[in-house]
Amino acid sequence: MAALHERLKALRTALQLSQREFAKRVYISQSFYAEMELGNRNINERIIHLIASHYNVNKDWLKSGAGAMFSAAPPDAKLEQLVEIFNKLDDMLQDYLLLQSKELLRIQKEKIDIPPTVPPAHSCYRRK
Repeated sequence: MAALHERLKALRTALQLSQREFAKRVYISQSFYAEMELGNRNINERIIHLIASHYNVNKDWLKSGAGAMFSAAPPDAKLEQLVEIFNKLDDMLQDYLLLQSKELLRIQKEKIDIPPTVPPAHSCYRRK
């Protein structure tokens, strides 16, 4: 059976996160996290609780390997990242992003070939 530090790495890999991203979301440094993943640092109950609550991880699985990895469906890291970026944009850029997303969905549905070059930015965002 895998050790706790090996399950920690398996979890991070399943979530498709870098050590830095994973550590930041549970309020520890990347270097401390790396040491935990290598088995050089103890993983205390507080960190286990933070990981379990933030990533919907089954505490029993994290501690002992018993049961399923996730208590519920794993959070979608890409969606979380997109929401984080979206919330940092001003209203006009949020509207633009929504328009572009709808256009990409239309292209996907119609299976239109996307040109290899990136289309020019909307005219209101071009540098003068």
